[in-house]
Amino acid sequence: MKSKIKILAILLGIVISSVMFSKQASAQQANVSFQVFYDELSPYGQWVDDPNYGYIWIPDAGRNFVPYSSNGYWVLSDYGWTWVSDYDWGWAPFHYGRWDYDNDYGWFWLPDNQWGPAWVTWRRANGYYGWSPMRPGISISISFGRRYDRDRDYWMFVRDRDLQRRDISRYYIDRNSHDRIIRNSTVINKTYVDGRRHATYVSGPDRSDVQKIIGKSVRPISIRDNSRPGQSMNNGQLQIYRPQMKNSTDRDKRPAPKQVKRPENVRQPSVRNESTRPGNENRQTTQPQRQNVQPQRQATQPERQTAQPQRQNNNQYQRQTTQPQRQNVQPERQTTQPQRQNVQPQRQAIPPQQIQRQQKREKEVVEQNVKTERKTERKEESTQSQRTKSERVKKSEEKEERKN
Repeated sequence: MKSKIKILAILLGIVISSVMFSKQASAQQANVSFQVFYDELSPYGQWVDDPNYGYIWIPDAGRNFVPYSSNGYWVLSDYGWTWVSDYDWGWAPFHYGRWDYDNDYGWFWLPDNQWGPAWVTWRRANGYYGWSPMRPGISISISFGRRYDRDRDYWMFVRDRDLQRRDISRYYIDRNSHDRIIRNSTVINKTYVDGRRHATYVSGPDRSDVQKIIGKSVRPISIRDNSRPGQSMNNGQLQIYRPQMKNSTDRDKRPAPKQVKRPENVRQPSVRNESTRPGNENRQTTQPQRQNVQPQRQATQPERQTAQPQRQNNNQYQRQTTQPQRQNVQPERQTTQPQRQNVQPQRQAIPPQQIQRQQKREKEVVEQNVKTERKTERKEESTQSQRTKSERVKKSEEKEERKN
């Protein structure tokens, strides 16, 4: 009897401790601020104080980087098609916030507090699947109705049979075919409602359609919460850090990156990936100092060589004075960059009333999708019942014929 009481006490203690631990973990995740983004992503890129968006992040991933395209692949989860990134920092920018492209920045990321499997819009054409990153300020319902813009073609397409490939980057369709594919495509407006997080996601291509195309079953992976920033994919399970983010509005306690650059000081995409190599910035800053010493050594030459014609001294002076003039032109070009950037986000400003209407439309779209799915299920059930009835009648008729 005493042993049973001890066992019950131990079990009760385990249950109480697990409940307290889960509540503590959920409370910790609920209080996670944007400072996690600022601290964890700083080693892999540069934070810029943009006059229109605020703090944006530009990755040091090279000039060929494209979000939801470079160094990753798609897997199906309970939430829909989920992007698994091989970047160390991929847990954050591909599951929170929005991506956009600028001619001066390249690709940049704007943080947000809502987690998702991937913030993209999906399209389907005959034999193709395609996706494109959602831009800042664009909700799900608006993304479903946006028209294709050839000048801002950020779509990626693959053949529908190649969607599940781990090396999907080798199967992207050439951009010259995008216009033809998109004209014959439709938006996939399938969504998933996450009741635990009170969020709606774009789930992407239907599982049954993909199974028919590839000729085998598609098994969704499970997603588990990770206790620290990062992600890992093992044995059909994705462990990823996905806390409830909280953006503080208090100016005194507002999180901010430790190192912030101005827009005119942003490195160009062609040389941005050089910063990931230790010591490159120091080497770049010491080179101009060595160059400045050279004119001083040249200036001493006329004292020793007085017999040389004066034409050489004039040429040397002209070459030395014209070089700084060419160098001074560059900052003037850089100061004009923010002026071009100020034009784009102004068109994207959304008033609060319109945001409420967008949320209402999203809710209506989700409800309509649920109604459509229910109607489809009812039709399938009625069709199945009719088939069973006809089979029963047929069997009874066959029995009567055999008796006769």
